[in-house]
Amino acid sequence: MVNPGPGTLLIAEPFLKDPNFSRTVVFLCDHQDEGSFGFVINRVFGHTLNELMNDLDELKLPVFYGGPVQMDTIHFLHQYPDLIPGSYEVLDGIYWGGDFETAITLIKAGSIDTTKIRFFIGYSGWGSGQLNDELKEKSWLTAPATRKLVFHRKADEIWKESLKHLGGDYEMMANFPVDPQLN
Repeated sequence: MVNPGPGTLLIAEPFLKDPNFSRTVVFLCDHQDEGSFGFVINRVFGHTLNELMNDLDELKLPVFYGGPVQMDTIHFLHQYPDLIPGSYEVLDGIYWGGDFETAITLIKAGSIDTTKIRFFIGYSGWGSGQLNDELKEKSWLTAPATRKLVFHRKADEIWKESLKHLGGDYEMMANFPVDPQLN
């Protein structure tokens, strides 16, 4: 396990009951004494970007459920710091935010590979000490993030792939049933 910080994956332990985070993987963008935030990277929201925002009719891009906080906001992760001004580097090669209008213009122009940008509705947030408490309770496993996992083409495989990334005994957890009582 790695200590939480920007660029850390929070992998929900197999039996986490919270429906917001059951079998999720959160890409942590910031972790400080005041709090932490990140985005669930393996849960597609069910509406495309053009369905959520005006004037984006041709952008039928998937939007991911970033988390239960501020579900009226759109955020994005990308790999284009030289093209999108105002981006914050979370991890080598992975950037959060920046000028949204520029990102949209670049996508419309075909200047951005849409597999290298992800949009999220809402985010996952923890108050002061809350995430550390959840880690002590063993609600989350931690691992260093990779671009391959954050921008994985098959969102429904990210949780299992993250456990395989940890290796060893954790790899077996990928096959645990959601509810062991039903086994």
